[in-house]
Amino acid sequence: MTPLSRPTLLEIAAQPYPLALDPARTALLLIDMQRDFLEPGGFGAMLGNDVSLLRSAIAPCQRLLDVARKAGMLVIHTREGHRPDLSDAPPAKLTRGPGPMRIGDAGPMGRILIRGEPGHAIVPELMPLPDEPVLDKPGKGAFYQTDLSLLLANRGIASLIVAGVTTEVCVHTSVREANDRGFECLVVSDAVASYFPQFHRAALDMITAQGGIFGWVADATTLCAELARIDA
Repeated sequence: MTPLSRPTLLEIAAQPYPLALDPARTALLLIDMQRDFLEPGGFGAMLGNDVSLLRSAIAPCQRLLDVARKAGMLVIHTREGHRPDLSDAPPAKLTRGPGPMRIGDAGPMGRILIRGEPGHAIVPELMPLPDEPVLDKPGKGAFYQTDLSLLLANRGIASLIVAGVTTEVCVHTSVREANDRGFECLVVSDAVASYFPQFHRAALDMITAQGGIFGWVADATTLCAELARIDA
């Protein structure tokens, strides 16, 4: 990946109002697009969820990845999961929920949400390139117990384009963390998804409420059209 050498200010038609975005100081953050959450037989499906609702975000994420890579933008992937000995997993997280399967148990894709297991991997459609950082996080937020802040500071990043799953949990937590650290966040409405459509809609509304209390929201088509201009 070749970093952008010249700032190119773009105006994104977003809600609640247009966002002036400098792609040279912007990173694409793809959150937890993992097999355990998005594929049949994974942890999400074992909990009784319809994974097709999450898989709807894959194609928009692919388009975002394509334009971001062509523009030379920093792309960062995250994965939620734990060490094999579960030493980084709080007991409250391990025991939460009715079961029958919990984090660390053996599932169809290996041990559930354990680093290195097949289910912990990012879906093949969004496989990171060798030079794209992949952050393993033990919690919901992308900043918690990771070196994301360091990576962004070293590249002079001020704005984040946020995609991934789920809208109301790991995406929302990461956006809130980013806001407290001074980053501007643009959440891509169709490149994020939830098992619960009503939660998805409410989570996006929360971001743009009160004049954009947590940031901006735009769809992938609008955003990709603007980002594609960098490569023109």
